[in-house]
Formats: sequence, structure tokens, C-alpha cells
Amino acid sequence: MQVGTDGGTNPTETYFNSKGMWVTYILIIFFFHLIILSIPFFTVATAWTLTNLLHNVLMFLYLHIEKGTPFETCDQGKNRVLTVWEQFDHGEQLTATKKFLTVVPIVLFFLASLYTKYDPYHFTLNASTLILLALVPKLPQLYKKRLFGINKY
Repeated sequence: MQVGTDGGTNPTETYFNSKGMWVTYILIIFFFHLIILSIPFFTVATAWTLTNLLHNVLMFLYLHIEKGTPFETCDQGKNRVLTVWEQFDHGEQLTATKKFLTVVPIVLFFLASLYTKYDPYHFTLNASTLILLALVPKLPQLYKKRLFGINKY
């Protein structure tokens, strides 16, 4: 018997659904950007590009590489083979949470492009991480798919 749990539901499936978590997520990105911007030898363009790149890489690692759940649940280990993205909203596609987590990198890309004045070097870096790390892995067609056997086990 698990004391203090709700009988087996996986908190990873629902913790990001609250609007408070969304605001916290945006504030963390903003605070992280301010830290990068406070480094003296980074220009504003470099700071925005670094914010965008690091956000996309870290969220890719967390949402699409990390598997299982840090909580003890009564699901007999069925979620141990699912990534965090696949666990959100019980596997349902195109929910409000998943749309929000798809729109945030797009908005960051637009902000980075605006503040870098569409410099080709920055634009290429920002666009490639947006497409490869932030948008393609979130496609419903790639749900429970492992490309080239990466992250299969």
C-alpha cells in the first residue's frame, strides 16, 4: 500500500496542466535569459541565440530523451519505456499542454530572430534547433516511435 498517493496515477501525466506551471516555465526562461544577458561579453543577439539554443536542447533532453517517471506508481512499470512527452495527458495528442509546449519554442525563435536582426548565422542556428529539436519530435506521427533505434530501451 502506498501512503500519500492517489492510488496509482502517474503525476508525470498531469503536473504540467496547471496554468501556474505554465507561468513558472515562462518565468524560468525569462530569468535564464537575464542571466545570459548579464554576462558582459555577450551581445544581445548572442544572448537571445543562446537562450533559444539552450532552451531547445534542454527541453529536447527532458521531454524526448528522459524516460520513465521519478515517482513510484502502481502502473507495474508501463511508463518506464515512455518519454516524458509521451506520458503527458495520458498519451492524448494535441492537448492544451502539448500545444503550449510547442508554441513556446516558436515564440522564442521569433524573438531571437527579431533581436538578431535576421543575421544568417544566428537564423540558421535558431531555425535548425527549432525544427530538429523542438518541432519534429513533437509531431503526433512520431508518438512512440524511435528513429534509428535511438532511445529504444
